[in-house]
Amino acid sequence: MARVAGTGQSSGELTIGIIGPYDLVEKIMLSGPVPARSPGPDTTWPLPARRLVAAAYRDEQEAADKVTRLGAGIDACLFASPVPYDYAVKAGVLTAPATYVPLAGSALYRALLRAQLISGHDLARASFDVLGRGAVTEVLEEIGVPARGVHVHEEPASPAALASFHERLWRRGQTSVAFTCLQSVAGKLSAAGVPVVAVRPTDAAIRSALRTAVLLGAYRRLEEAQLAVAVVEVPALRDTAPRRGLQRHSRDELRLTVHRFLVQEAQRIHAAVSPAGDHGFLITATRGSLATATGGWRLPPFTERAQAELGIVIEVGAGLGRTAQDAEASARAELAAARSGASGRHGARDRGGRALVPAPRQPAGDAVRLRGLETLARLAASLPAGEALAVDAETASQLLSVTPRTARRLLQALVADGLAWPLPPGRTPQPGRPRQFYRLLVEKLAQR
Repeated sequence: MARVAGTGQSSGELTIGIIGPYDLVEKIMLSGPVPARSPGPDTTWPLPARRLVAAAYRDEQEAADKVTRLGAGIDACLFASPVPYDYAVKAGVLTAPATYVPLAGSALYRALLRAQLISGHDLARASFDVLGRGAVTEVLEEIGVPARGVHVHEEPASPAALASFHERLWRRGQTSVAFTCLQSVAGKLSAAGVPVVAVRPTDAAIRSALRTAVLLGAYRRLEEAQLAVAVVEVPALRDTAPRRGLQRHSRDELRLTVHRFLVQEAQRIHAAVSPAGDHGFLITATRGSLATATGGWRLPPFTERAQAELGIVIEVGAGLGRTAQDAEASARAELAAARSGASGRHGARDRGGRALVPAPRQPAGDAVRLRGLETLARLAASLPAGEALAVDAETASQLLSVTPRTARRLLQALVADGLAWPLPPGRTPQPGRPRQFYRLLVEKLAQR
């Protein structure tokens, strides 16, 4: 088994986080081994060893918190169904590749077969949740069942809302059976006397999804191990004009100061520093470690800390390549392009010339702020008309369909982005910590 170095991992074993309800997580954890090679007769795709880490929940809205608790040591995430995956995507907590076990294929066929053979339900008068109408229609038409009379609830909703959807249709006589992808919904419908069939993943679908998760994690590991070089230049050292240049001992002192600073910064990301000429340095790292120093390729590395701690302006260009020469050439080309565009902002490019960091004039926090504006818009649209634009974590969790902990984190992110401000806690006669309300600055939405 080949080992991948330079990513902070000590071995080639991949770590896959499994997120879902307890019963499905247990089923995935106990599933048979993933085929080590593809089924094709000519092409083989050996898979690396993998370790599965369980993150089970009782409610789908806890999915985002479970992903956060898994931490940065996860190479890929596998969700037990599309529902927790959607919650994690909307909460913006995914930092690793992710996939889910599909329910629109073999799982739906099995559920339809069980409903027909065991209970004799009329499949043409059924209700479905979570699955897309197109997927449901395609499966029904393939087995010769007309889909004109079926009802599909595609939009994400709480278990109570989905159970109400199915029960209302059944009591009106519009359906004969409900198909649900959530075990909690199946329990509510059974208690209400509504005929229900749970759409659960098949063993084959689980193994296929687990294989996909392993491939996603392996690709990410290989991508992060790609060689990266950052070229650092100090304008004060590059300025050698007699009248403006520094004295020799001052230049030497400045160079040593910058070198010492870069060595400290490089140690944080397990990189190496070497001098490059009279006024520059080379930092050799991996794509993964340099991405850490750039906030996911959103910020130029080292520049802000150099300005804050040393009061020194440095220019940085980063590049990728199969060889050190290719990576350095890309880094120097990016540095020259950034210098000719806007001072103080630099980017990174791969060996094909594609930018990895936003252009020099683009604010580094645009992607983060865009997510904040989307959260603000969802909160504002969900509040009843005429109600004060102030919410606490509990109210936000209900409006966004996330847990209070996730809602509190999203509200704090809005404050950091200048899209909300915390209101002074009010006095309350009850003991304990008062509820923290946040004023939503919906005026910012008009500036999008």
